Amino acid sequence: MTDADGVARLRLPPGQTQVMVARDGFLPVTLSVSIAEGQEQTFVVALDAQPTIEEHVTVSATRTDARIEDQAMRVEVLGLEEIDEKQLMTPGDIVMMLNEMGGLRVQATSPSLGAASVRVQGMRGRYTRFLSDGLPLFGEDVGGLGLLQIPPSDLGQVEVIKGVASALYGAGALGGVVDLISKRPGAEPRHDLLVNRTSLGGTDAVLFVEQPLSAWWRGTLLLGGHLQERHDGDADGWADLAGYERVVVRPRLFWDNQAGRSFFATGGVTVEGRRGGTMPGAVLRATAAPFPESLDTVRVDGGFVSRLLIADAYVVTARASATRQEHDHRSGEVLEHDRHGTLFAELAVRGSHGRHTWVAGAAFDRATFTPRDLPAFAYAYNTPGLFVQDDVAVARWMSVSASARFDRHNAFGAFVSPRVSALVRGGAWNSRVSAGGGFFAPTPLTEETEAAGLSGLRIDGRLKAEQGRSLSWDVTRTVGRFSVTGTAFRYEVRNPVIVDRQTFTLANVPEATTTAGIEAVATFRHAPFSVTGTYTYVSSLEGAGAARGDIPLTPRHSAGLVAMWEREGMFRVGVESYFTGEQRLEDNPYRSQSASYVLFGGLAERRFGRWRVFANVENLGNVRQTDWEPLVRPTRAADGRWTVDAWAPLDGRVFNGGVRLSF
Repeated sequence: MTDADGVARLRLPPGQTQVMVARDGFLPVTLSVSIAEGQEQTFVVALDAQPTIEEHVTVSATRTDARIEDQAMRVEVLGLEEIDEKQLMTPGDIVMMLNEMGGLRVQATSPSLGAASVRVQGMRGRYTRFLSDGLPLFGEDVGGLGLLQIPPSDLGQVEVIKGVASALYGAGALGGVVDLISKRPGAEPRHDLLVNRTSLGGTDAVLFVEQPLSAWWRGTLLLGGHLQERHDGDADGWADLAGYERVVVRPRLFWDNQAGRSFFATGGVTVEGRRGGTMPGAVLRATAAPFPESLDTVRVDGGFVSRLLIADAYVVTARASATRQEHDHRSGEVLEHDRHGTLFAELAVRGSHGRHTWVAGAAFDRATFTPRDLPAFAYAYNTPGLFVQDDVAVARWMSVSASARFDRHNAFGAFVSPRVSALVRGGAWNSRVSAGGGFFAPTPLTEETEAAGLSGLRIDGRLKAEQGRSLSWDVTRTVGRFSVTGTAFRYEVRNPVIVDRQTFTLANVPEATTTAGIEAVATFRHAPFSVTGTYTYVSSLEGAGAARGDIPLTPRHSAGLVAMWEREGMFRVGVESYFTGEQRLEDNPYRSQSASYVLFGGLAERRFGRWRVFANVENLGNVRQTDWEPLVRPTRAADGRWTVDAWAPLDGRVFNGGVRLSF
């Protein structure tokens, strides 16, 4: 440590010594000092201020609550400012917010009802595990409509771990983890009301309340009402944009006594009715009959996280949650009713010793699915597990994190999931490498059955657990206000469960699914301007024999460019452009390969005291999939669907605008 004048006196052995000079808020500098016996030397060291793009952000998804720059495991964070921007584009859901993060792609799984899933670096959406403050509040199977029912107004941060993360969170994390962190309330009451209207008949009204209840207790409340009219942009009688009415209520409670103890509780209710298929009064040309599609959802969830500091040395964390969700799904003449349920509990202890920060704990997961009309597809999975993690600060320039988890699945047996990560940094460079392995318990719920239902599905034989492993390496270079990160990644999934679209059969495939590629993210910030560019290349192979090929709906090339001009408290103006390359199409009678396309958009917001007025446009060029081919098939597919997959926007150009009032 230096004195008040910034001077430090060191006694060094004769010869050459490496000396690192570091201070919070500045980039560290390493000197190579060579001295003789009894010699004294004076060195003046100038430190460069740490660029603002390397903000000190604390992440919780890795369990150690360390700063993001100190994590050996790469965690990508979307902060409050970016969330605030994205909610002006789509106040009713988090799809836009996730779709614009590098390496993440929100893929529509049901053109009829608008369902979607998040694919991490080309991996199928079912391999992405979604959490809320570390709790599976949205169920085990968050694909489909779950993403469209989560408003972003009460989120303070989004943390993404890419790669197999079963060592941290058990089954269901072969692609990665997305943890939605709630917004913590301040010491003063605050109310925020947002009203939004779109050019395609959508309306959103969201109220978010932050309220101190006492010296230690605080609470938040989210109330959301969302309405969308059915829309047929190409006038073919089929709804390109499903209609819905949705109500979301989510209260949260926070307690912190400033002595290392805290408590957080949350609950939520979501009720939605969604309508798609043929428009009112319209019929299918092939049958001269209407084909209605609908999905009614009721979801209730609740959970808590409690932390206790023991002997000023150990942090004990207990968390638990429960979710119940009911669906009524109509697809033409077929009506299916099902119920999903989850139970989750975890107890963990964290401590530090020397250079080590360790975590050990036990967890229990229960996931149930009860299809009342098709009981053969029902399941009840119970998975107790034990996990350990050790983060080691080997030196100021290097840290290592190793974790392992043992799970005992009641249907598929025992699994050991390891993961190891390392961080090396020096000056303006840092690099991370991660490798991990894990498993996924297969279910009849896939992207295909989410769209078509289960009535026509066949399962040949007993399914095996899918097992995966991943490897990634990234390098980041920061120079002043400019930062660039390059990442190389590879996944392999053995015994992958794939739906044969020709026969609508679900089965394990003997050949492994492989996904590999690179990511690049470049950011430049010079207040009041910021520019971010992204590029992703994905090469994927799935299937067996002659059917082996790229994973459908996975573009090899995709890129984005976002520029923002913002004056704090006054206004913001942003423009964006996204390129999506060609994709392999499956069971499409019109083409086997999609076309590439580019989307443009823009956002403007102006503040007038407590009022904010905003306007946004998405898909300014009015790109529509139906410009290349019809959405409706000439004949019904084997799985019962009348539409092809969505590989480009269906709704075309969309304007939206509204007001926000803070009081």
